[in-house]
Amino acid sequence: MKTKNALILVLTAFIWGTAFVAQSVGMDYLEPFTFNGVRSLIGGVALLPCIALLQMLNKKGNGESKAGGGNIREDRKNLVFGGIACGLLLFAASSLQQVGIQYTTAGKAGFITACYIVIVPVLGIFLKKKTGVKVWAAVVMALAGLYFLCMTEKFTVGKGDLLIFVCALVFSVHILVIDYFSPKVDGVKMSCIQFFVCGIASLPFMFLLETPQIGAMAAGWIPLLYAGVLSCGVAYTLQIIGQKNVNPAIASLILSLESCFSVLAGWVVLGERLSMRESLGCVLMFAAIILAQLPEKEKGAEQA
Repeated sequence: MKTKNALILVLTAFIWGTAFVAQSVGMDYLEPFTFNGVRSLIGGVALLPCIALLQMLNKKGNGESKAGGGNIREDRKNLVFGGIACGLLLFAASSLQQVGIQYTTAGKAGFITACYIVIVPVLGIFLKKKTGVKVWAAVVMALAGLYFLCMTEKFTVGKGDLLIFVCALVFSVHILVIDYFSPKVDGVKMSCIQFFVCGIASLPFMFLLETPQIGAMAAGWIPLLYAGVLSCGVAYTLQIIGQKNVNPAIASLILSLESCFSVLAGWVVLGERLSMRESLGCVLMFAAIILAQLPEKEKGAEQA
């Protein structure tokens, strides 16, 4: 795995982790489907000038604008299909998370959502994605770290927990879909399509189940912009770029650092105290990521 890809995915996890503050504040002004829908549309709009700039730079360079380097029609088909698939999966996962978190604690929601670090390599087995013993060891270590980091009460399973678990399943499929399409398409363009699809899919639920108000959107413009431009526009695009040609199991491990960064952000920005239990969880998770990045022996070198 290239160091560049690892750093991009760490930056993605950092933005997602710090964006929890914006999402929490945003929910004071807007309901779940309204917040998710509006921030997704903002993310899509924010990427339009980026796409225009990149196309202009490509024309001034070597004139190559195709990501896949193959048939133009096939590249376009992959781009559209990949963007729609990612957008629908993102909509389903984020909606399940927003609804589920109303019936469970934030700590349990964070722990169960991050279980995609186990689900991704398990699903990868059926897709013939090789995952070495070292990566499985890192997954177990990271899962233990997440438990110490997120769980502060006895673990019981309720309605919200089941919804969050389905959310984790959908996020796992989302990671695998990105793994499939990212080498074939322009990551920024696919990300842009993803957000518009997610935003448009939110509209019917927003108007049928909620009462969106322009005044509330205006009042919560700061968290909306932060979540839309950074968490959506920047971070999800970095995820697509960073996952290119990377083992999805390792990518999911790095992305799970989101939980660590959210706790650390609360400590630094909001002055929340970091307990010994949470500190141990952070240490275990960082150790798991380092373990996953260590060079394999010659036989398993290609797995990482």
